[in-house]
Amino acid sequence: SYNIVHKTAEVMKWYFSSVRRFLMRAAVLSDGATYGYVLTQKVRQVIDISESTLYPVLRRLQKDGSLTTYDVPFGGRNRRYYRITEQGLVKYREYLA
Repeated sequence: SYNIVHKTAEVMKWYFSSVRRFLMRAAVLSDGATYGYVLTQKVRQVIDISESTLYPVLRRLQKDGSLTTYDVPFGGRNRRYYRITEQGLVKYREYLA
């Protein structure tokens, strides 16, 4: 049972690492700031994943300094825009290496 749990943990770590890479790639390719929904839709074209899984990853990328955010009012709600930081570009290039 330890081997199964260990393998499952490895697969989940790889999966979320892949999601991070796809989100960072989408941010890089966006040429400026893009709001969260657009980023999640770009990732969902490549990986079958729910938005409820993607938004926590976006928050982690923001928390670790890879993305910066700002809100813009739109239709009575706020849209959160994400932009990759210099630090995020460095990490993204490390993922590619």
